[in-house]
Amino acid sequence: MAATGDGNDHRKRFGRRIMSWLGRLHQARVKLGERTADPWREKLEGAVRGHSAISTAALLDSLRVPATTGTARRVAQNMRSLGFIPIKSRRLMPGGFRDNVTRGWARPVRETSSAPTMKQAAKP
Repeated sequence: MAATGDGNDHRKRFGRRIMSWLGRLHQARVKLGERTADPWREKLEGAVRGHSAISTAALLDSLRVPATTGTARRVAQNMRSLGFIPIKSRRLMPGGFRDNVTRGWARPVRETSSAPTMKQAAKP
């Protein structure tokens, strides 16, 4: 790099070095995230596409894994990361009536932020 005489040559070279180091750091984080991502996530995204609610049993069937505590917890972690909320419902089970309650996942109807109270909504 030719000297321009303004004294900023050192800053320009140092800035490029830092930016390239930050770029490499960002790339390393992306690769690490891809490596640590759960392989079930893509399968779960496909299984819930087009559904507003789905049972945990149906998700485990679609993944073709046994219904154990460990697999259900792994599904729960992935479903929460996809933005679903856990529910207990009768309608997820075919012919569900009274005591037939099953657990599953549903998309939230609205954002999970705090809603205004009645007093706050009444104020102009």
